[in-house]
Amino acid sequence: MRSTLWCVDVMEHILEDEAALRCYSTSLKQGGMLIISTPSDKGGSDVHGEEEGSFIEEHVRDGYNIEELKAKCLRNGFSKVEVRYSYGSPGKISWRLSMKWPLLMLNTSKLFFIILPFYYLLTYPFAFILNWLDTNTTHATGTGVIARAWK
Repeated sequence: MRSTLWCVDVMEHILEDEAALRCYSTSLKQGGMLIISTPSDKGGSDVHGEEEGSFIEEHVRDGYNIEELKAKCLRNGFSKVEVRYSYGSPGKISWRLSMKWPLLMLNTSKLFFIILPFYYLLTYPFAFILNWLDTNTTHATGTGVIARAWK
């Protein structure tokens, strides 16, 4: 039986990312797969200027580019790596609709906790469709990357 390891929104928080990749590789059985979802260096923090703050300031890097992540995986125990962009246009809209705006509104007023269930009843179907489009479309660029690496 092949093993799979999922690493979702983790790598951007790890300073010694290559050590983590070596550990992941060691943990997998031969033929096992690592799946990584992480911000890209194309604006994954959603901060576009020096004066802008981010609610994800704890990241140790802004994100990865496709070639960088692929090279790091290959250097650290993986034999085959496929990397592609995620959060293209539909994914960016979905993320803002389902994550960013609700968090910003909750920071503005705690009364939004009362409104939040109704907000999601209205917006979830749109976010779901946008996420489906994002994951089933190839993007030339995006604010996230998804890697599949095999041991």
